[in-house]
Amino acid sequence: MPRLGSGIPLVARADEMRRLRAAFAAADRGEGGAVLVSGDAGVGKTRLLTELSEHAASRGALVLTGRCLDVREGGLPYLPFAEALSPLSTDEDPVVAEAVRLRPALARLLPQGAMPPAPGGEYLVPDTSGERDVPYRVRQEQDLGQLQLFDAVFGVLTRIAEHRPVVLVLEDLHWADSSSRNLLSFLLNRLRGHRLLVVGSYREEDVHRRHPLRALLVELVRLPVVSRIDLRPFGAAEARVFVEALADGPVSPEVLTDIAERSEGNPFFAEELMAAGLDCEDLPAGLAEVLLSRLERLSPQARRVVRTVSAAGDSVAHAALAEVSGLDELELDEALREAVQHHVLVIERGAYTFRHALLQEAVYADLLPGERVRLHAAYAGRIRRTPQGRGHDAKLAYHSLRSRDLTAALPALARAAEEAERLGAPGAALRQIEQALEIWDAVPEADRPADITELDLLQEASYFAGTSGEPERAIAYARSSVQALGPDVPPETAAKTWRRLAEALLNAEGTLDEALGAINRAWELVAEREPSKTRAWVLATRASILRSAGEFEAASWNAHTAAADAQAVGTAGGEAAALVTLGALADWAGEPVEARKRLREAERKAVESDSLNVELRAICYQAFSHEDLGEYAEAMEIYRRGIARAEQTGLTWSIFGLEMRARYVTLRYLTGDWPEMPGTNAPARGVSSVLAARMTSSWLPFEVARGRVATAEKLLEELRPHWRAEPATAIVSGATGAELAYWQGDYEQAVERARKVIDFLLASDENYLLATVRLGALAVEAAAAWAGSARPHGDQERAEHAAAVGRETIEHVRYAVANGRPRAQQVGPEARAWLARAEASASGLEGPADPSLWAAAVAAFDYGAVYEQAICRWHHAEALLAGPGDAGPAAKELLAAHEVADRLGAGPLRTAIRELARRARIEIPGTEPKAAPRTTIDPLTGRERAVLERVALGRTNKQVGEELYISEKTVSVHLSRVMAKLGASRRAEAVAIAYDRGLLT
Repeated sequence: MPRLGSGIPLVARADEMRRLRAAFAAADRGEGGAVLVSGDAGVGKTRLLTELSEHAASRGALVLTGRCLDVREGGLPYLPFAEALSPLSTDEDPVVAEAVRLRPALARLLPQGAMPPAPGGEYLVPDTSGERDVPYRVRQEQDLGQLQLFDAVFGVLTRIAEHRPVVLVLEDLHWADSSSRNLLSFLLNRLRGHRLLVVGSYREEDVHRRHPLRALLVELVRLPVVSRIDLRPFGAAEARVFVEALADGPVSPEVLTDIAERSEGNPFFAEELMAAGLDCEDLPAGLAEVLLSRLERLSPQARRVVRTVSAAGDSVAHAALAEVSGLDELELDEALREAVQHHVLVIERGAYTFRHALLQEAVYADLLPGERVRLHAAYAGRIRRTPQGRGHDAKLAYHSLRSRDLTAALPALARAAEEAERLGAPGAALRQIEQALEIWDAVPEADRPADITELDLLQEASYFAGTSGEPERAIAYARSSVQALGPDVPPETAAKTWRRLAEALLNAEGTLDEALGAINRAWELVAEREPSKTRAWVLATRASILRSAGEFEAASWNAHTAAADAQAVGTAGGEAAALVTLGALADWAGEPVEARKRLREAERKAVESDSLNVELRAICYQAFSHEDLGEYAEAMEIYRRGIARAEQTGLTWSIFGLEMRARYVTLRYLTGDWPEMPGTNAPARGVSSVLAARMTSSWLPFEVARGRVATAEKLLEELRPHWRAEPATAIVSGATGAELAYWQGDYEQAVERARKVIDFLLASDENYLLATVRLGALAVEAAAAWAGSARPHGDQERAEHAAAVGRETIEHVRYAVANGRPRAQQVGPEARAWLARAEASASGLEGPADPSLWAAAVAAFDYGAVYEQAICRWHHAEALLAGPGDAGPAAKELLAAHEVADRLGAGPLRTAIRELARRARIEIPGTEPKAAPRTTIDPLTGRERAVLERVALGRTNKQVGEELYISEKTVSVHLSRVMAKLGASRRAEAVAIAYDRGLLT
């Protein structure tokens, strides 16, 4: 019998094991961290983590292990965490017991913590009031919020970690549900300072371009506490050593070579080939066939049990196997013993599961169709007979679907969706509802649940799609629900359906007219009726849409009427929705005090009525009110509160959950609160690529400002297809694209990029006029630099063209500020600051810029825009140094700008400041003043000289490009021009000539 699993010596993983042990040692010192282990299926991830677990346990650590399962549609939220934390419920350590007891939110994860009844014993029931966005809602608060659960998990781990180090191992993250991914992100963002190590593994080949884990990995690997280990297949020599270790005895060189080659360096392949028999010459090349050939060595009873386990989709208890397999106790014991001894099954926490997921997949795929149906039916029957608990309905739905018992699957799917919503997992709820819709017509009408209609499911699918970050699907389901309306549908139900469509359309770009048409249709159905919850909600939604359309008087009437109707019938949610619109209207009228009062009241009423979307909207508009007036500290605090609430309620990727996160990141950029490494706030499974692009674009300015050219260019290319669907992405792309080209010295392209987005926005909607102010200012700035770079070389035609472009653009900026429609009555400080910057830049279109205008720009950005103000200080110093007078004021500006650029790591700005200081012989940290003025005529441009200076220092073209934030190809072009001007044929000769002529010192 060959040795398998943990009995094999760890081969060729010394470096990986050293890194894992170092991570544990750091965690043991209180430097919490995380390691993500990636690799192909069977490459040895589990074996490596088992070695780490044994190492940590031997040093007194508490090791908790959880695994994700491939349940695909309708997965149970938080499954790996529930498995990992379940030993805590029976741990006799008083520290552990006390930590668990003090955190009741853990009840939903621990085995004895089945979902408790709500206060008063109420559960989810159909809601036909019209107050809610979906037909199923909780009448009272039933469960602790998602954030409480996250805090409880983090709290229990860190509390135990005060007593002994904790290692949390999460395997197969490529199968993790969205809720588990969110919880993982939550933990990894809070590891510092704790004796806690989190180790996760995932299959690299499964994480394809659109896989939901991919974006999360991008976020996580940028965290300082997270490191990554890529586990590669063995090399030829390593594979031979591994196969020899497998054999645990003499093996001929031919067998060693054969298995090592056929396994292609994959340890699991090698294990299976070895286990199938050393002398087996006719094994098929496919791994599935190799795996199944091993099963032929088992007895018929053992194969029967193995097939039974493969259909479970999870680990299986002995009692369940006894019932489903049909074997008597003695036969079952012998069959299980045989399967375990042959390393097909393993025993974990008293249940049986496959030693490797690939083996389970191969066995399950080999089941006959009828056999598969019978096994799933048997599991479903057992689940129906067992007491209900956490995940009961999700499992019942899964097995009922696979056994084609659609009558049982339909209500189970609806209940599973309810549970997923309670757990704050709208994405999982959506998948359950979608499956219910798929089988609706296949279930006889008499067998359908009496309290559910297809219209209910369509509306619920629309709601869950919208709250889980899929606005396009939310619209599609809402349109389908409208099309499903029949002549016998009550007017109020029809009005609710049209309102749901209008609300979904409002959250998408370019659908405002359709949204207005939909809400007007809803209004027609209830306009002549008595006040009701439905009528109040229709009016509130209509007010919001009319405000977005610029019909402020009509919006005000609808909002006031909605509030009155809501008060009359006692629907606080509808009143809250109306108050948000009234608050936004007050802000537009220049009454921020009144606006914030109404918005706070709206938030309070939304909380009282459990109207989660309205609550987030009220919080978001409160932050808008402060942000529009440049009160960034207050706005950021409100955004933080809103983000936390969105995470707590599972609405992270709802329209306002996303908007608050994106705006918060933008304000961090403006105020100079830059994170060490940007992240993407990774989307959950199925999140719209448009919304993911919106979030990614909010991090793009950091990449440009820090000089990460390759990453920035890649992101700009990826974001381009999303401009039309999300203009905010276009705005950021235009601004950052222009800035990137500016820092690279390609001023013409900088102008082109900014103006291209201006034209795009104005062609889409003139309401984006104010959004073009910053873009126009950047274009004017680039045009001035473009003209300034042409004049010293006598290229008057090019200089005049650039100046003409700049003059045309500054006129556009002035028009936009004068005619744009701000959210408040007056243009805010941000737009005024960018206008001041544009005016200062325009003063340099014909010659040296006006220092007083740049001083005004510096002052204009004093409202909290730290980085932009530093850029203005740099330009102010340039303008001062271009004129007569003392260099003292310029030096002061450069020092202040340099301090900001250096602190933020803004490489391109810092380099520009140091270059200017060096030429002006101003002492700046990191620079050496220029030795002496040149008396010879200098034929080189500033960029050409900068390139030649670095070549003189021995830099390669690639190194020069990295230092100057330009491409290697651009460096080569500059060098060619330098050599032509100096009459040199080689780089070294050009440097020597430059020194001889005094062009270099």
